[in-house]
Amino acid sequence: MLEKLRKAMKAADIDMLLIPSADPHGSEYPEEYFKARKHFSGFTGSAGTLLIWQGGAGLWTDGRYFIQAARQLEGSGIDLFKMREPGVPTVDEFIAENIKGGVLGADLRTISAHEGMELKNSGVTLKDCPKIIDDNWEGRPALSAEPAYVLPAELAGVSSSDKLGAVRAEMAKCDANACIFTDLADIAWLFNIRGNDVLYLPVALSYAIVEKQKAYVFMDAAKAAPIAAHLKALDTEILPYDAIYEFIDRYGEKDAVMCALSVLNYKLYQSIARCRVVDMDPVQLLKAVKNPVELENFRKTHIKDGVAVTRFMHWAKTHAKEGYTEMQAADVLEGFRKEQEGYMYPSFETIAGYGPHGAIVHYSATPETDIPVKPEGLLLVDSGGQYMGGTTDITRTIALGPVTKEEKQAFTIVLESMLALLTFRFPKGCAGFNLDAIARAPFWSRGMDYNHGTGHGVGYMLSVHEGPNGIRWQRRVKSEDAEFFPGMITSDEPGIYIEGGYGVRHENLMECVEAEPGSRYLEFRPITFAPIDLDAIDEDTLTETARLQLNAYHKEVYAKLAPHMGEEELVWLKEYTREI
Repeated sequence: MLEKLRKAMKAADIDMLLIPSADPHGSEYPEEYFKARKHFSGFTGSAGTLLIWQGGAGLWTDGRYFIQAARQLEGSGIDLFKMREPGVPTVDEFIAENIKGGVLGADLRTISAHEGMELKNSGVTLKDCPKIIDDNWEGRPALSAEPAYVLPAELAGVSSSDKLGAVRAEMAKCDANACIFTDLADIAWLFNIRGNDVLYLPVALSYAIVEKQKAYVFMDAAKAAPIAAHLKALDTEILPYDAIYEFIDRYGEKDAVMCALSVLNYKLYQSIARCRVVDMDPVQLLKAVKNPVELENFRKTHIKDGVAVTRFMHWAKTHAKEGYTEMQAADVLEGFRKEQEGYMYPSFETIAGYGPHGAIVHYSATPETDIPVKPEGLLLVDSGGQYMGGTTDITRTIALGPVTKEEKQAFTIVLESMLALLTFRFPKGCAGFNLDAIARAPFWSRGMDYNHGTGHGVGYMLSVHEGPNGIRWQRRVKSEDAEFFPGMITSDEPGIYIEGGYGVRHENLMECVEAEPGSRYLEFRPITFAPIDLDAIDEDTLTETARLQLNAYHKEVYAKLAPHMGEEELVWLKEYTREI
């Protein structure tokens, strides 16, 4: 497969071919049509970049996928480059160092404006070549044709007209006469629409442009038919999906165009580079701070999800002796979620890793890797759901029988870390990098750490990973300077991963609230409610502070979930939320 690409590259006078994970919208989970990196590398993780040249190939990915990528790339002729590890160049550094005045080919729709400009500034010549990928991808899936739909007021909370007004107010501050949106979640939020084009994400393939008096949505006509009247009432015209690439030629040197250069693709940027470009996403913060209707729906949704996860925990522990596999466990959990009103589908691919598979941060069981559980050790399950009324993300590590002292200690250290942040109080103005050390203190004090962020923002019936709020100690991008505001939803998910041994992660979602009305302090409050498995706690390791925090959390878990449990499940829930 790689040799065919190399022949096509040579014919097109291209020295290197860059195939990122992205689509033209900067999506975390691209539509199947755009998953070229997965197709040509065989690596199935959600994040990675493939680079091909005549003498070889490389795959860059982050710490979540080191173990998985090493296995999937074995024998492929593709070298693994472990991102952010000492001595490992970034893909852009590698290109600049090795292309030596040559030409870098790519589908420029899949490269952000920021990356395209950085490559150009480093002396790299870029060439748009989507045809190379298309011609060498046999059986490439067609673009999704699923219809879009309007989100009713009882779910949206704020009208699209008001949202457009807020965007236009931000445009006026910068004297911008157009704002380009390519992020699918931004467009869905702004126009109060949803769709079914992308796995795990209820959005519709589209672009949008907002001008001072009128707006435009670029979407396939059949897909847009159910929302046409809604958009017309907003003085929004529907144009063909790809028409945006010609439409933006209307903006010239005298125009000011607002857009997020970290998301806008480079092909679109080339058409507006002559304009005064205002690098801003006016929707990101508006979307991250949930309105009262969204928050109330979020809370109700998490009770439903907590019921499903708790029923699964009960099932997983009581059926361990009978035996089941990782994939069967994921299917059972999905079944419990399907019983909940308003459930649509998972918010990401369920991670059900038993024993050593729990140490693979973003492990996904396949028929080839699926292993049976035993009535011993730990099962790590990270999962979430998209509901009509919210998006969930929860991780529970479950003891299926006897666990070792080491496993219990690890379980308890991670628990102490998660609880430390779960109800933490902090002054207004703090960003995620200010708070990360609170979660990592139980690790750092023991000379330990985990190779991923502590938390990420979560969208409302949108992406399970949403900015700008996040919690990590490394400030890698500008958005990580974003401060917290009441109404933001953020995950709290430290972990310990022992390669070849086991993995432990606990994850709750938290709502940011004012500590008291009018206070200068904020705090987090859990909105995820499901038991922490008491069978895996090491009481010698558990601190008194963590014990009190856990008991208080479990008291709330029981109060919220007990009314929804069957008789046998209620007995189990009471036992596993008891004070210790």
